[in-house]
Amino acid sequence: MTSIYLGLGTNLGKRENNLSQCVNLLSANQEIDLKKLSSIYETEPYGFTEQPRFLNMVVEIETMLAPNQLLRVTQDIEKKLGKKKLFHWGPRKIDIDILSYQDRVIKQEMLTIPHAQLHLRKFVLIPLNEIAPGFIHPLFNKNINQLLDECQDESKVTKIMHGKNLIS
Repeated sequence: MTSIYLGLGTNLGKRENNLSQCVNLLSANQEIDLKKLSSIYETEPYGFTEQPRFLNMVVEIETMLAPNQLLRVTQDIEKKLGKKKLFHWGPRKIDIDILSYQDRVIKQEMLTIPHAQLHLRKFVLIPLNEIAPGFIHPLFNKNINQLLDECQDESKVTKIMHGKNLIS
């Protein structure tokens, strides 16, 4: 089994419910073992700022699925939950990003691991630090504290509840 970190985000509809449904669909998949859930954080929109605030969290999973197979699974979950990406950095009901897949580095048209902007986003780094304080970025060879110290993202990230409350 391989440890993987996924970033979950939502800013449309019933945001906590969107995260709960997403976590439960991940957990229900026979090929995914849900290991850890971060707290849920309310965050300012990134990029396009004229939209509702997001709820974000990070989950750790283990799976034998190959990266591209996992991508298909996460895209299927997004589709089931009604994701419609209107434009880059736009509002969405749910978003699942593969942040890292063990220490692998992948650059493909549809998949980049580690996530290309992982190190630039406090709304990813803060919940990742909560559940994976030993995380090392495989491209930069920097630990999570170094990434947080160097992150220039000044957006507000506020913990609102623990992710364990989402599991039904």
